[in-house]
This record gives sequence, C-alpha cells and structure tokens, in this order.
Amino acid sequence: MLGIDPHRRMHPIYSPSTSAKKVIIVGGGPAGLMAAEVLIKAGLQVHLYDAKASVGRKFLIAGKGGMNLTHSEPLAEFLLRYYDKSTWLAPMLQQFGPAQMRDWAKGLGVETFVGSSGRVFPLDMKAAPLLRAWVRRLRHAGVVFHTQARWIGWDTSASAGRQALFSFAETARHESEPTHVSYDAMLLALGGGSWAKLGSDGQWQSILREAGVDISPLEPANCGFEVAWTEHLRSRFAGEPLKQVTLECVDDEGKPVARKGEFVITERGVEGSLIYAQSRWIRRALVKSAPVTVYLDLAPDLSAEKLAQVLAKPSRGKSIASVLKSRLGIQGVRAALLRECAPASAFTQPQSLVSYIKRLPLQIARTHPIDEAISSAGGVTVNAVNEQLMLHKLPGVFCAGEMLDWEAPTGGYLFTASFATGYAAACGMIDYVKS
Repeated sequence: MLGIDPHRRMHPIYSPSTSAKKVIIVGGGPAGLMAAEVLIKAGLQVHLYDAKASVGRKFLIAGKGGMNLTHSEPLAEFLLRYYDKSTWLAPMLQQFGPAQMRDWAKGLGVETFVGSSGRVFPLDMKAAPLLRAWVRRLRHAGVVFHTQARWIGWDTSASAGRQALFSFAETARHESEPTHVSYDAMLLALGGGSWAKLGSDGQWQSILREAGVDISPLEPANCGFEVAWTEHLRSRFAGEPLKQVTLECVDDEGKPVARKGEFVITERGVEGSLIYAQSRWIRRALVKSAPVTVYLDLAPDLSAEKLAQVLAKPSRGKSIASVLKSRLGIQGVRAALLRECAPASAFTQPQSLVSYIKRLPLQIARTHPIDEAISSAGGVTVNAVNEQLMLHKLPGVFCAGEMLDWEAPTGGYLFTASFATGYAAACGMIDYVKS
C-alpha cells in the first residue's frame, strides 16, 4: 500500500512538472475522479477525459433521492454484498472502504451521518455540493479536464507508440481525423451499461474485445422486472408502494433467499428497493428458465397459525374483503395483489387463503431493459486484469469502476467499490510508471 492519503485537503503547493509522467483517465465518474485524486498527489501529470459536457452526471442523478455514499455495517458483512466477487474485492475495500469514504467526504468539508437503515449520507443529503467541492479541489491541484471527448480506441500503427484516440464534440463530424493523445499509463473508468444518456453506454466493449480482452456480457442489475398485470391492477394501483412484505426467491444453488422490505407496483411490473435487493437471483433464474415464480409474504409479522385463528372467527355477515381489512389490515394494493395472484377459490377456504397470504406466487416474465437499471453486471472479467487492475493484454492500461465484472445491491455498496477500484488502479498506475 502506497503512502498516499486520499482524504487530506490538497493545496496548490506545486504543479506537476512538464517532465513528470503523463497519465490519462477516461471517464469522469466516481472511479475516475478518485483515481485522479490519488495520481495528482503522486506528482504525475493527470488528464481526465469525459464524453459529456461535465463530469459526475450519474453521481448526481444517483444522489437525487438522498446521497447514499456507503454503509456502516462491519466490513466482514459489507464484503458479502459483492457475492462471488467478495474475495477479489476484499483487498481493495480494506484499503479504501466505508470508513475511508467518510473520511474522504469530511476532507471535502462534508460531514456524514448514519441513517436508521445503516446507510451513510451527507448531512444535507445532497450530491451536488459534494461533487462541486471535489472537482474544484482536483482542478486546484492540477488535474486537467477535457469534456465532450469520446474515446474511440488506440492508434495501432507501429510508429504511434502509446496513443489514445479521442473524438471531440466540435470535430465529431471528422472522425477520419481523431485527436491523438500520448500517455505513460491509462485508466479506463467508463462505467457499465445502464443510464446511457449519462455516459455509461457500454460502447467500450467492442474496442476491448477487438484487443483480445475477456468481457462478460453486460446485464441489468438493481433493476425492475416485468409482470403481466391485469388491466384492473395496472390502472388502479400502478405507482402504489407495497410496504413491509417479504420476497422469497432462490439463489444459484436453489436455496431460498428471503428478504423483507418494500417495492412499487408499476404499469409494467415491479421495482423498488426490495426488488433490487433480490434482482441478482431473479435475473439469473430467468436466464435458466423464464418465467420465474417468486413468493410474497403479505403478513410477515404474523404466523400462519395466527392468521388461521383470526380468519376462523365468525364473520357475522361481513365479506371476506371486510374481514381482511378490519382484522389483518390487508387492503388497497395489498388486497388487490392477493386477488390478482391467488385463485378465486382460495377466498372461500380460510386455510387456503392463509397459505396464499403467507406465500403468494408472483410470476416474473423478464428484466426491464439494461438502460433503465440502476447498475449493470458483467464487464471486464477478473482474469483479464492483474491484482493492480492492469489489463494483461494491454500493458499500461488499467480498468476501474463498474466496467469491471462485479455487482452489488444499492445501499452505498456501488459507490464504495467504484471508489475502491479507482484508488487501487491509481496505485497500480503509480507503481507502473515509476518502475
């Protein structure tokens, strides 16, 4: 581990000399910006390129509902959120993890707090002030930003040396004359395949595949799913949240995975935090066989025995809908969903109705498109990079962030791993250019 403190304030006590090694970063998201911070402190010339007119666009959008930076749970539990990539990411997250994230924000003058769910937020819950302070600090330290600059590959001629090619907005019509940029080391932090309009369009895949880099296909992660609702449910309850339910699916080994939370009924299906938390297993099950049936517990705080006792009491002429509402609080969208997914015969047989309340089958047809997902899975495979995230096929070229093949649920895990991989790749780049 290098003796580089990414949390201290940077002062313009020097400007990188013209003789300093030159590194370029492609992508102005969290991974690219964190790498720029580490690299500029090492005295390198740092040039950051982004295809959009400004950096950090996905960072800003992700913070619209409250800037969830990281999570406060113990690191051992935190690491498990990365599924089969936990062991691979562990050294990077131990070097720059949740505690370092909070220290980094504090270094920008942004205090954080832990919410009731364990998630960590800035005090003002906003992303924009944090991003402005960060970019200002990077510029002040000497990072050079180049916007509206789309990376289109490399000059592969023998005489070119290390030359990256960029198409700038003002010369986009003249693709036969791209801009050549030389470098001593290069970082690709181009994001995954979700939210293309913000820059993560996945177009880098074809360039890297042509160079022989192994890439796992990009898939939607933390995404919604399509359900074939009846017109009644769609027209009456689209947009309605379903709170305090348990969703059960199965993992890759066929073991049940149940989680409690809330989600939203949409016109096309379901989405929301509980759906995102289980999206990996649902998505992978859909690959094997579609459609997939998951199960909802509409009364997770009541046992089947208790429900049976309540429904066994004389109804005194009340309809079953009135009994469900008055005795169990099953009404509105919850009651509509029960009607939607349980057979009509169940409402005449209390024991059968109990079984559907506790394990209501919901048939999921397919994922929503990747561009609508919060994040994506897949990307540059673990075997395609070394322990410092340099591509085996392209010495001097490193990768970081969501374009690497890992995934995590929402809750601060995505940001933290993006920062951690950006930090790790920058340390690798420093070792590379100085060796």
